[in-house]
Amino acid sequence: MDKLPKAGIPAITLIIFAVIILAKSAITIGSGEAGVLYKTFDGGVVTDQPPLGEGFHIIAPWNRVYVYNVKQQEFFEGNMQVLSSNGLEISLDVSVLYQPNIDRLGLLHRTKGENYVNIVLIPQIRAVARSIVGRYTPEQLYSTKRDAIQNEIFE
Repeated sequence: MDKLPKAGIPAITLIIFAVIILAKSAITIGSGEAGVLYKTFDGGVVTDQPPLGEGFHIIAPWNRVYVYNVKQQEFFEGNMQVLSSNGLEISLDVSVLYQPNIDRLGLLHRTKGENYVNIVLIPQIRAVARSIVGRYTPEQLYSTKRDAIQNEIFE
C-alpha cells in the first residue's frame, strides 16, 4: 500500500503536465479564418509558407498563432465631411469592401500587424475619398459623375 502513492504522485504529475502541454499546443481555426504562425525560437513570423487553414492544428507550445478573418468584410464611414471643388462642404457616406490576401497574410502580419484595418485601410480610404470627391462640384456628385467618381476611388 505504501508504494502505490509514491508511484501515483509522479504519474498524476506527468498526466497533468501532458494535458497542459497539449492544451497549449492545440489550435482550432474557424471557418473563414487563417492563422499566421509566430515561431518564438525560429525567426518570428512565418512568411515563406502558407498560413494555417481551417481546422485543428498542433503547434509547439512556445509558438503562437494569430488568427485573421479572411472573409470579405465591409468598412462603412458615415457623415464624412469633404470640401468640393467650389469650397462647399459635402457630407457623404463611404462603404468599402475588403479582403486580405491569404497568400500574403504572414507578410501583412509582419509589416502592419493585427490592427491593419485601422492603421492602413481606414486612413487610406478617407484620404482617397477626400482627394477625389474634392475635384467635383456638389451638382456633379449627386447627378452625372457619380459612377465616374466611384471608379476613380476604386482605382
